Amino acid sequence: MKKISLFVLFLAAGVLAVAQKKSHQPLEPVSDHYKELQAFSAAVNPARAWMDTIKYPPAEYSSAIVYLLVKPYYLTDAQVKTLRESVKFPANSSDQVRKELDYMLDLQAKRTSEQEKRVRFLGDIGYWPWINLVPSHPSYEENLANLFFEGSELMGNEVNARNLPKVAKLLQGVMQDMRVMEFTIKYTLFRPRPYHLEPKLAPLTKINSPSFASGHTLWAFVQAFTWSEVVPEKRKNFIALAEEIRRSREIMGIHYPSDNEASRQLSYKMVQYYLQNPVFQKDLREAVAEWNAVSPKLVRR
Repeated sequence: MKKISLFVLFLAAGVLAVAQKKSHQPLEPVSDHYKELQAFSAAVNPARAWMDTIKYPPAEYSSAIVYLLVKPYYLTDAQVKTLRESVKFPANSSDQVRKELDYMLDLQAKRTSEQEKRVRFLGDIGYWPWINLVPSHPSYEENLANLFFEGSELMGNEVNARNLPKVAKLLQGVMQDMRVMEFTIKYTLFRPRPYHLEPKLAPLTKINSPSFASGHTLWAFVQAFTWSEVVPEKRKNFIALAEEIRRSREIMGIHYPSDNEASRQLSYKMVQYYLQNPVFQKDLREAVAEWNAVSPKLVRR
């Protein structure tokens, strides 16, 4: 009897390992200019000590600071705290930041009108959980469309909340966590925006929240990773779209590359917590079942 029990345990462990191998995709290594810029020192450089006195100005705080009072959905409070403490940005005066600012100045000098049009479009995408609570809100439908931006951008406009309510529920939970995580970090670390440190930067817009970490990049990647659990064969496409979104923030002159790389790393850690959460697992199973049943009628070929 004992031998049979041990065999069953080993068999179950093997099945679990296979399941985990299928769902726990490794994070792509840091690459391109993100890797190159990390090679420079992130430590304080006394020659530029004045830069370390600059914080994000309180006069520019937005009402989004209230997300510090919102409870996470799939994450626990303890996980939010652990994630918040897992990321940090290089010192304002560091060689790394100086190189990042120079990189952004070069992007600014080279950006085209076509690039500006595209990055402004991407900059207007955003899902806000509180609007989802008010169906009469004038932005309610647009908000739901933005929730499904990555899915509809890659697979067509029929990939939406109305046709995929189980997928919508999954994404809404993820995005609530994303907003909690974003503003918990921003309003703990208060990193100034690049244009606060470099007067030659002419951003395409200005944002009323601290710079670190990038919210747009966080939602882009946490959704890319989540969508990849639902539609695994499209993972490369979702990652590529998330990459475009994060780079758009640098072209706009509003985020350092280190903001964006931190958000990519952070979003991956969030999904690893999700995959251990029974509520997320249930919602994911239902979303996958819905997708498999409905998507053949929706997705453009």
